[in-house]
Amino acid sequence: MGDSDLDAIRQARRQELQSQQGGGQGGGGGGSGGGGQEDERKTRETEMRASILAQVLEPAAADRLGRIRLVKASRAEDVENRLIALARSGQLRGPVSETQLKDILNALSEQQQETEKVTVQRRKGGWDEDDLDDLMGES
Repeated sequence: MGDSDLDAIRQARRQELQSQQGGGQGGGGGGSGGGGQEDERKTRETEMRASILAQVLEPAAADRLGRIRLVKASRAEDVENRLIALARSGQLRGPVSETQLKDILNALSEQQQETEKVTVQRRKGGWDEDDLDDLMGES
């Protein structure tokens, strides 16, 4: 799919969204002007993310990412962010296969495990030798 095809799809989608929004904005109040721009910006960002992912993912990998999104949306978003960053930096040579997607998932999982280490802090003044004797009933 070429850039001209993607531009045509984006333009058609924008027109469709504008026609949908145009019908519902008849005589609305003046205070909602900023919200419309925010919605439009989010829509554009979502479309851009989707188009980048469609270019860099093979169908099987896109399907797997969709299933991951159903289970854990935050994990899918992390993977999408990583893929988009790789695509923008030019580090992706071709479409990402399902096995490459699994490798990215494993790398993110390992990275997340490193940041989620648990440290146990013992309270000072806790147990001492006398407490053990008291517990056992010895005097």
